[in-house]
Amino acid sequence: MRLALCNEVLRHRDFASQCRYAAQLGYDGLEVAPFTLHDDPPAMPLARRVEARRAANDAGLAITGLHWLLVKPDGLSITSPDAAVRARTIDAMRRTVELCVDLGGRYLVHGSPAQRRTPPGVEPSAARAWIVEAFAAVAPLAEEAGVLYLVEPLPVDETDQVNTLDEAAALVQAIASPAVATMLDTKSARLAEGASAEDLVRRWLPAGLLRHVQLNDRNRRAPGQGRDRFDGVLRALVDGGYDGDLAVEPFDYVPDGDGCAAFAAGYVRGLLHTLRQDKD
Repeated sequence: MRLALCNEVLRHRDFASQCRYAAQLGYDGLEVAPFTLHDDPPAMPLARRVEARRAANDAGLAITGLHWLLVKPDGLSITSPDAAVRARTIDAMRRTVELCVDLGGRYLVHGSPAQRRTPPGVEPSAARAWIVEAFAAVAPLAEEAGVLYLVEPLPVDETDQVNTLDEAAALVQAIASPAVATMLDTKSARLAEGASAEDLVRRWLPAGLLRHVQLNDRNRRAPGQGRDRFDGVLRALVDGGYDGDLAVEPFDYVPDGDGCAAFAAGYVRGLLHTLRQDKD
């Protein structure tokens, strides 16, 4: 397992500095929010892509993948009743797959709750059909590129669409592409699911549908900065032979971005070290 940091935690630094600092803390990679690199990420020039990938390589890091895919440019939505908006959004999704490949990433986490909510006057079933249509449209390119496109379940205070792993799995199965899967965000799971995060891992990891994990406390801080425990979910991943990435994704940075990133790296590395010693 590689340990990654979601790079917006360090967005007060330039990208090369983010890479150097994350490497110094012991992270293996950065999971990149494209809007931190460019105001129109799908149109990011090739030279800027090469520069970002080189900065990570020079620091000894991987760019593991992308998340927060549809924040920029403005006006994107996969549930808009306007077919032209949906078509423009699908085009942006496809070009973001290409961006991921150019940066060296191996997955894209599709959360973007604001861009998948059911708009006023639209039936939720119609919005869900458009969501399936969007993911299905991107799947062939993701397959060809050799990357995973991941549906992220999010709690109901963020979106009314795809709130649980059951719902995400149903969507993935409807698309039936080896490039489309789902993932676990521990904050979202603890707010939206009836089962524990570790039970969700034990259920969905063997099924081959759970392909990525993001770690955060339900209080939106880094793992270890709230009341949630993480040894159980990490043990379930180790016991299940999980070989994907672990991405630290806090939203409330305590004491600040640098300090939050440092705390999380030590906390998660310490838990993993203990679990591996116990397993041996």
